[in-house]
Amino acid sequence: MALGRAGLACAAALLLLLLLVVPVRGAQAAAGDFDPYRVLGVGRSSSQAEIKKAYKRLAREWHPDKNKDPGAEDKFIQISKAYEILSNEEKRANFDRYGDAGESQGYSQHQHRQFHHFHEGFYFDESFFHFPFNSERHDTSDEKYLLHFAHYVNEILPDSFKKPYLIKITSDWCFSCIHIEPVWKEVAQELEALGVGIGVVHAGYERRLAHHLGAHSTPSILGLINGKITFFHNAVIRENLRQFVENLLPGNLVEKVRSKKNYIRFLSNWKKENKPHVLLFDHMPVVPLLYKLTAFAYRDYLSFGYVYVGLRGTEELSSQYNINVYTPTIMIFKEHIDKPADVVQARDMKKQLIDDFLSQNKFLMAARLTNQRLFQELCPVKKSHRQRKHCVVLLTGEGDKFAEAYEAFLTFAVANTKDTLKFVHIYNERQPEFADALLMDDEKYRGKSAVVILERRNNAGKIAYKTLEEAWQGSKEDNFILLDLLDQLRTDPGLLSSETVLADLNDELAPMFLIRWLYSTLDYISDCWDSLFHSNWREMMPLLSLLFSALFILFGTVIVQAFSDSSDTRDSAPSEKEETTTKAEKNDTSFSKESTSRIPKKGFVEVTELTDINYTSNLVRLRPGHMNVVLILSNSTKTTLLQKFALEVYTFTGSSSLHFSFLSLDKHREWLEYLLEFAQDAAPIPNQYDKHFLERDYTGYVLALNGHKKYFCLFKPHRSGDEGGTPGSCEDYDASLHTEAKGKSSCSPGSRSLKNKLHKLSFWMERLLEGSLQRFYIPSWPALD
Repeated sequence: MALGRAGLACAAALLLLLLLVVPVRGAQAAAGDFDPYRVLGVGRSSSQAEIKKAYKRLAREWHPDKNKDPGAEDKFIQISKAYEILSNEEKRANFDRYGDAGESQGYSQHQHRQFHHFHEGFYFDESFFHFPFNSERHDTSDEKYLLHFAHYVNEILPDSFKKPYLIKITSDWCFSCIHIEPVWKEVAQELEALGVGIGVVHAGYERRLAHHLGAHSTPSILGLINGKITFFHNAVIRENLRQFVENLLPGNLVEKVRSKKNYIRFLSNWKKENKPHVLLFDHMPVVPLLYKLTAFAYRDYLSFGYVYVGLRGTEELSSQYNINVYTPTIMIFKEHIDKPADVVQARDMKKQLIDDFLSQNKFLMAARLTNQRLFQELCPVKKSHRQRKHCVVLLTGEGDKFAEAYEAFLTFAVANTKDTLKFVHIYNERQPEFADALLMDDEKYRGKSAVVILERRNNAGKIAYKTLEEAWQGSKEDNFILLDLLDQLRTDPGLLSSETVLADLNDELAPMFLIRWLYSTLDYISDCWDSLFHSNWREMMPLLSLLFSALFILFGTVIVQAFSDSSDTRDSAPSEKEETTTKAEKNDTSFSKESTSRIPKKGFVEVTELTDINYTSNLVRLRPGHMNVVLILSNSTKTTLLQKFALEVYTFTGSSSLHFSFLSLDKHREWLEYLLEFAQDAAPIPNQYDKHFLERDYTGYVLALNGHKKYFCLFKPHRSGDEGGTPGSCEDYDASLHTEAKGKSSCSPGSRSLKNKLHKLSFWMERLLEGSLQRFYIPSWPALD
């Protein structure tokens, strides 16, 4: 009996297992049979435009809010899933090759959990909205770039004086952050390899740092260089981000060397600047970004020049140094400009190779001590007996009288290059405290050169030293004496018997106070100018409100006081002379106003149709600073709207930077709707699932297109009912609700209602020329076909 019960239990368990397994296999089979092309009804060679059009049509038809069919929800999910695969080129390619989109989860699993429970009672369809709400879709590529407030202040900010930083501000629930992620990832990897610092700030977790940086919205991208923050205000594409980083760098980092005369002048500045000079030979017409970043990192130690080997006039330089014009070459010149001190040549010049090469050649063979920082770097403090560093210092004067002694000292330094020795020199007149501390005002050195061997003992200025007993003249005897002392120093550190404390050196190359003040003023003006045009006006509203209130009270008080003062003299009539003067002033004022008004150049308005033939010349390749003002019309409204358009813009035809065109809505509706998707806040497109989705009326819209900077400004048709028109009459018109296909309006295309669409266009044009209109940026201009 017990055995029979056990058998029944096993059979029941087996049956239950079969019931669980069969649906899963069926779902897997269904996932394998899922064909996104069949779901959307498009062919495998269909373009993205055709796929998007099919998706919109089917989504409108099967949206659960519109379609009450019991299977509408499942059908809508299939349509969304199919569009997700085909709109992504990588997933589409995987499906074409392997019959699968390459995702870790099958379609059945996605359908099984149609909506992800982010919070109880709060659902989002992930496949439709593309929000990475679960941890499986979180992108971990930004984790190594995450910044915290202490890390930013203690490390990133000081490091920005050596290299620029590109920082992204992101947050959760940010669709635009996800949209720019592929471009950001590509550019971050590319720029980091060139030497640009990359940082990511999560505004949700690092609110203090985001506020400190001035980022009030996400996503935001900013640049940091020399402790100064600059915000990126352009379309997030690779070229714009690279140009943004390049614009952060100072413009005088690399000097272009175009001829031998220019080359000699550039290299001869080593004595004035007290730096080695670097020449970069390459076949690129413009200085590569890698070289500019390198020049910024080493600008305190080296001066950089660039030779474009393809330029006429540089052939002599290339042949003089046997330069391979197809291989980038870097040469470092020190005290002798006739031959380089070191050379590196590589077909693929990487940042690490350049850094290793330059770090070994940061100083001249006998550098001049011009400030305390340079002295500390060339003559470091002794840390142990094995790490002794000795400095051989030539104390000399300026001019031809001391040239022979300096040349002999330089020759000795070149012949005795050792890791434990550094050869330097100073000018006694420029560093009198340093010279007096070492020479003790000895008369035998007055007007002559002297050599001192010293070793720094601590950072407080304490040194041990020995001065050569006789003045340095550069003779063979002087050379032997100095060489003998250096040999004795290797075995007898006590040779440096004298001790003293040195004061900090004067900074000889520091700019004057007036120049520093001027630079600070220019930086402040630049910051104010940038803040004025790229401020968060919502946060500035309290300050502006307070400012205008104070001005109103001030001027109100002045006006009241003026009227009260004039009441006493109101009875006295003005003299004839005063009346004449007043009339003359009025005439002068009216004349000045008339003279400053725009004067049209022509007696007519030239309005051309924007077609695929002239589209490139009239928009895509429009000259910088020029704009094309385009009126949107249809065949039935063409005559009436063009007449009203010409009247409104006639006074602005005097501006040579404005061009006027019109666009046919019947031919190019899709092009217009693509642009309006970037201006959703100003011109929201009605629900795409509306039955009149393809009947929206855009006639009367005006777009000011800036082809060079890739942005446009938008004018929406005016509602004439606001001007006192009778409700329900032809004047009561709302362009956002009207459709030509409805046929419910009793107004003809040539009626007053149609003309009122362009009412106040002239005021909009005034704001356009002032630059106060909102701008909507786009990645690129779509094709007009």
